[in-house]
Amino acid sequence: MAMVDLTRLTRSRALALFAALSRLTVFAALVWPVAAEAGTAIHFTLDRKIDGPAAPFFLAIDKGYFKAEGLDVTIDAATGGPLEAIDRLATGVYEMGVADINFLIKYRDSNPGTPIKALFVVFDKPPYAIIARKSRGIVAPKDLAGKRLGAPSADPAFAAWPIFAKVNGIDAAKVVIENVGLPVREPMLAAGEVDAITGCSFTAYVDLKDRGVPPDDLVVLLMADDGVELYGDAIMASPKFAQEKPEAARAFLRAYVKALKDTVRDPARAVESVLRRNDTAKKDTELERLRMAIRDNIVTRAVKANGYGSVDPERFEAALDQLALIYHFKAKDKAAAAFDPSFLPPAAERRVSETASR
Repeated sequence: MAMVDLTRLTRSRALALFAALSRLTVFAALVWPVAAEAGTAIHFTLDRKIDGPAAPFFLAIDKGYFKAEGLDVTIDAATGGPLEAIDRLATGVYEMGVADINFLIKYRDSNPGTPIKALFVVFDKPPYAIIARKSRGIVAPKDLAGKRLGAPSADPAFAAWPIFAKVNGIDAAKVVIENVGLPVREPMLAAGEVDAITGCSFTAYVDLKDRGVPPDDLVVLLMADDGVELYGDAIMASPKFAQEKPEAARAFLRAYVKALKDTVRDPARAVESVLRRNDTAKKDTELERLRMAIRDNIVTRAVKANGYGSVDPERFEAALDQLALIYHFKAKDKAAAAFDPSFLPPAAERRVSETASR
């Protein structure tokens, strides 16, 4: 900046210049601290609408856990399922997100030039399920023989159906598969037009109850409880973000684990973070979904033994073998690289120390 010779200015012009410089100094003092305190921006994508099981992500914002780690996190819902979330990460528009790890494994195999990584397993057991009516004679997997199964072609649970049928000795040829649209799946089961459906356990079961189906007439056959070794949703990062800002990704996971533990300890309070962001959600409904997810998918026996977020190598290999039953791998030997454990918080921080309140 050129120096100003104040001796050549009139008194009034000199005073005006000093006033202008003073305002600039005050403005800089106000703006520069804000810029210095601004955290690393992370645009995070869900793989579905905002519902009860998404509570830990929003709770981490509300409790300031992300901010304390130097992160500025924004979260968006998705309507197109896990592939939409993965595509968002592939484009680099979103730095991190959550999606089905099985879709990620197949995506990486088909697109080896876009090595998106899963960093933390959220659902140790996927919510893939067969939801059936007991009044139609279905209480166990083999009871599906001779029954009509409503199954949307785009449903992740239906994608796992051949695995479920094989490991349970079900003759798939004896099950009538009716390709139904996602919007009519639950209504068709409620109306008795099909005997069972494939779907997400905590979504379909709660929705069917809301439609008036008696709870004691519903049975949820969680595929993971009947031989399916697959993992479920995982927190992921775009390749660019994972490479360029690994510490920010680790910071995100540290904050998430804190919020997850809070959620497990007090789901009724945690679900309030969901209700603030979904005006149409009902607390009782979303709280039931959240409690189901905690019980069946998040705090499993394996998680109690090994902590949140990790995978067991032997089980992961078995899961890949099962995926090979429904997907032709180009490079199955590289599939295990879809999960990168190097981003996980220390084991002591991931240990399960509380149980969900009732």
